[in-house]
Amino acid sequence: MEPLLPTAGRGELAELSVAIFRKAGELTATLPSPSVRRGVAGLVREMNSYYSNLIEGHKTLPRDIERALRDDLSDREDDRRNQLLSVAHIRAEAAMRRRMAEQPEAGAFQPEFIQWIHREFYEALPRSEWFTTSLSGKRHPLEPGKFRDHNVDVGRHVPPDHAAIGDFMRRFDGFYSDPAIPATDRLIALAAAHHRLAWIHPFGDGNGRVARLQSQAAMIRAGLDADGLWTLSRGLARARPAYFQHLQAADQVRANDFDGRGNLSDAALSRFCRFFLERVLDQIDFMTGLISPFKLLDRIESHLRFIRVDLDPKLRSHLVRLLKALCLEGDLPRGAVPAILGLKGTASRVIIRRALDEGLVGSASEKGPLRIAFPYKVVDSYFPQLFTDLPVDDG
Repeated sequence: MEPLLPTAGRGELAELSVAIFRKAGELTATLPSPSVRRGVAGLVREMNSYYSNLIEGHKTLPRDIERALRDDLSDREDDRRNQLLSVAHIRAEAAMRRRMAEQPEAGAFQPEFIQWIHREFYEALPRSEWFTTSLSGKRHPLEPGKFRDHNVDVGRHVPPDHAAIGDFMRRFDGFYSDPAIPATDRLIALAAAHHRLAWIHPFGDGNGRVARLQSQAAMIRAGLDADGLWTLSRGLARARPAYFQHLQAADQVRANDFDGRGNLSDAALSRFCRFFLERVLDQIDFMTGLISPFKLLDRIESHLRFIRVDLDPKLRSHLVRLLKALCLEGDLPRGAVPAILGLKGTASRVIIRRALDEGLVGSASEKGPLRIAFPYKVVDSYFPQLFTDLPVDDG
């Protein structure tokens, strides 16, 4: 699978890396409140599962994902399966983020870590999903977290023999975890690793989802995750045909003596890395514009004034003031609400109760602090184009 880091186009790749580091810092600073960032990040995890499913050819509507998180599953078999896949992805990502936070020494490229991601995903699914089917139609059992014990074909690509996967994964970890990789090349290496993990194809099934979660984990380690405010899968899903084309191109052997010195094409790996980093930069820019506080405040107000015309005008005005304060300041004690709304205690409690009943505000307890909430019914208004109904291209 050499080269593991491209030599072609390094200047352009370095420029993209610098821009990504700068823009990721700007995104983190966009929402000053940690609690608001956590709320948006939770929504982004749902979005990540939606787009990761879409890349694999499975479509689950956002409202169905929200229902599945409440164990409200469809009666239709295909829809229910897609809901379960979405919930498994969300839970695996949440577990991954906890592990990265609680175990700062854990490396994102270690084979054990990658196996653990696979296990977290599949153990959140019913055992009926623990199988894979080869192109010839032969069904193979799948054990969560275990490398495949059979050989596979992936389109025109023939991944390594199953007996050699351990050697390939040790080489993968040894190279991409090497602290000797210069800081200027770290992000390029992260992009290259995404392809090389897909090329190894270590599992019988679930390789795409695992590779995308592993890349997001590597972004966390690189300090580029912006507290979970953006996701790689949305960028890849919006360019799904190009994503698969670049993956397949980088599978190819080198074209000639001018195409690097490894077994695989150096130029194709460079093009894949450029595509990958451009998607990262695009998504960071998208989310920065989407959650810009003043734009978000305007959209919250527009939702209440023009969408929720069923509400009393005075109630809408009070809700606007409350939600704006929560968006800017984060968690607020209930005792601060009367001053924000210019109302007495009893009247402000009526507004709080209505906001809670509408799902616009959340709280951990009956008397606990308030926080802004982002239920599915407000997503299109608050965050337009966050979930985009993309066609699934099976070509």
